Amino acid sequence: MCWSAEADLVAGAVIAGVGVACVARTSRVRDLPLAALPLLLGAHQLVEAAVWAADGGTGPATLAWAVIALPLLPLWVPVGVLCAAPPPARRRLALPLVAGAATAAVLAHALTTRPVRAEIRGHTVGYVVGLPHADLVIAGYLLATIGALLLSGDRRLATLGVLAAAGAVICVALWRTEFVSTWCAFAAVCSVVLYGWARARPGLAEPLRA
Repeated sequence: MCWSAEADLVAGAVIAGVGVACVARTSRVRDLPLAALPLLLGAHQLVEAAVWAADGGTGPATLAWAVIALPLLPLWVPVGVLCAAPPPARRRLALPLVAGAATAAVLAHALTTRPVRAEIRGHTVGYVVGLPHADLVIAGYLLATIGALLLSGDRRLATLGVLAAAGAVICVALWRTEFVSTWCAFAAVCSVVLYGWARARPGLAEPLRA
């Protein structure tokens, strides 16, 4: 989330560009889901620009934003980390993967049975979804996303997990004041870290392989 439609457009284009660079630097098929994460984050920002343009509401842009943010990301991240992780780390990644699958299922059910509404609140956008057991869902979401990065067995991804945890706290604190949304800046930083991870992966000069 950014503080205006224009900021979302610029951030989305930049983050998606980093995603293209990440994918271009990837030589192994199993690294592609995680390398493509900035593409998804960039698309998310571009979708929110359409939410701003529609002045919030319950239209297609709002639903598309919610689908990416809610059921898709908590499943995408642990799957991507598991695919890229070294064999010794894969067993412990089962926990965030299961948490992500369960969280995604609950959130997908919520989106199919309840309306989601976007509300323009100053320089932020608020999304209203009626979630059962919201605290448990949030805990599962954080375990799936941040937990997977911290348990990845990769120093760069663990650093990304620490940044994600700190960024989430800062973004939520600022968002609750309805002063300004900083998620786009946080997503940009995470995307740059992922680009560094993609560059450091072995076999960059080799053809794409498993």
